[in-house]
Amino acid sequence: QVQLVESGGGLVQTGGSLRLSCAASGPTFSSYAMYWFRQSPGKEREFVASISRSSDTYYADSSEGRFTISRDNAKNTVHLQLNSLKPEDTAVYYCAVDTTGWGLRRLDADYWGQGTQVTVSS
Repeated sequence: QVQLVESGGGLVQTGGSLRLSCAASGPTFSSYAMYWFRQSPGKEREFVASISRSSDTYYADSSEGRFTISRDNAKNTVHLQLNSLKPEDTAVYYCAVDTTGWGLRRLDADYWGQGTQVTVSS
């Protein structure tokens, strides 16, 4: 069982930045791929970014060039830097674990955090 705790969400104006963090439990963090998904009211959950166990990164088209995912294996933590935020980025952002380590899944994951709210005002 892996436990994930997200932090760093909040209210920001259009064009602003936030840095989300996700702390994971367990000794095998470095073997996991880590993901960020998001879900807005009335919409399906969508893939935002992932980072494989070898630190290959993948982004949704809507995230590319604005968001950056990174990991710190020494601290069992994954981060998502959100820049140039838009109102349509408003959502609950979820951290997730993929125990395969590849980072190629787009619809599901093995473990999920509780989410952190990001609100972008216009």
